[in-house]
Amino acid sequence: MTRRERQELIDKGLLLPLMEEFYTIQGEGYHKGTAAYFVRIGGCDVGCHWCDVKESWLAELHPPTETEKIVDNAVKYSNTIVVTGGEPLTWDMGPLTTQLKNKGLQTHIETSGAYTLTGIWDWICLSPKKMKLPTEEIYAKANELKVIVYNKDDLRFAEEQAEKVNKNCILYLQPEWSKREKVTPMIVDYV
Repeated sequence: MTRRERQELIDKGLLLPLMEEFYTIQGEGYHKGTAAYFVRIGGCDVGCHWCDVKESWLAELHPPTETEKIVDNAVKYSNTIVVTGGEPLTWDMGPLTTQLKNKGLQTHIETSGAYTLTGIWDWICLSPKKMKLPTEEIYAKANELKVIVYNKDDLRFAEEQAEKVNKNCILYLQPEWSKREKVTPMIVDYV
């Protein structure tokens, strides 16, 4: 395959930079405690200084993988597939989610919402970032709003973001892991 042919497949969403995939129990948000197969897509330019997977930022570090292969692996483990990153919406998620849905699987995404929403999703966890705000369209479609709290200003940001989502969206404040001992009491006092 030539470099140009490969790039065309990437642009069409038929190849995705796959960082890792694994079966586990969800540890955050509404689906905490339920089993899911995670697909972590490489590539992110949002640049959160507290990101716990900075190795996902550079897409070129992760092998372009056929969506069919990702689906074949996922179907072996779970009925629920969580696509995360990096920032998965950097890429066209349409082909991946269409193939997953054709297998009868539930599709969930964890995204900053900074890029246009592509794909067919049963659950959208929107985790907005101040440094690159979500597109307006995703607020109405989000099932879950998860704001990472690093400092007190993030509570103000969370309120602003909560005003933009639909009335049925479930709201979460999550302490940033490295600051959790300091931030958790602040969140408790706030709520």
